[in-house]
Amino acid sequence: MVAKYASPAQPRTVAGPCSAALLMCRLFGLSAGAQPVHATFWLLDARDSLARQSRREPDGTGLGYFDADGSPRVDKEPIAAWRDAAFATEAKEVESSTFVGHVRFASGTPLTVENTHPFEQQGRLFAHNGVIGDSARLEQELGAERELVGGETDSERFFALITREIDAHGGDIGAGIVAASSWVAAHLPVLSLNLVLVTATDLWALRYPDAHELHVLERPAGGRSGASALQHASAAGTLRARCGDLAARPAVVIASEPMDEDASWRLLGSGELIHVDRTLALTSATVLTQPPAHPLTLAQLDPGAVASQRGS
Repeated sequence: MVAKYASPAQPRTVAGPCSAALLMCRLFGLSAGAQPVHATFWLLDARDSLARQSRREPDGTGLGYFDADGSPRVDKEPIAAWRDAAFATEAKEVESSTFVGHVRFASGTPLTVENTHPFEQQGRLFAHNGVIGDSARLEQELGAERELVGGETDSERFFALITREIDAHGGDIGAGIVAASSWVAAHLPVLSLNLVLVTATDLWALRYPDAHELHVLERPAGGRSGASALQHASAAGTLRARCGDLAARPAVVIASEPMDEDASWRLLGSGELIHVDRTLALTSATVLTQPPAHPLTLAQLDPGAVASQRGS
């Protein structure tokens, strides 16, 4: 997201086998392992919810997934919900082994498809929750990779930096995430770098620093009972998901908040990067141990950016 921030010197002023509904939640990721699952995604009760919460309506929704041949697909749209909530309520039935979902609360950039998450680069899909300042410095650092960017968000530029670093590290996605995030943390103003990145087979998620939450659930086949479909609803009612296929199969879920009362939900630590491979093996490492060199706070953001970040 692009957000204006004040200088520190300035005054602080349809249910199928698998279904999910995203409302007022930033990030959602799912890995079902080697075999794809059928999924249906939509915003739940968008018209009523948005009418009641007009000041916190989403500005865009997006779902990323992969075709059977591994080709990335992105179904996304900016939403002026008070004019047309059709896209938000329309069921999107897909099949994939990995998914990334995002609900955007804009913090300054125009409501366009190009500025709506998730983004695709070199066959990978990416969504980000947070604010990175000094876009001009970030653009300068990108160099030729600026050509990967089609919109105006800091998120897409951050993704382009990750893509550059993946190439520089011989295709190692984890190393690319670490290198790009480390550079941003050392050189740019940062509120949050929380991200989900997926390929057709693998998933990565990073929480940094601790401004926003990001949770992981390693769910066995059938959940706690051993026979249940994936059926989650966050305490705030902001993100709901159901997946009948997962009554018999395990999965790993990433979300901005716990989606049910399962005690196995775990809050990622600050600087923690997790990787889930096609066998659902999860590895974790703390890759950023120091706080941002130039931390941003909500008090330094303009009112629009503050509202977008409080939607987390």
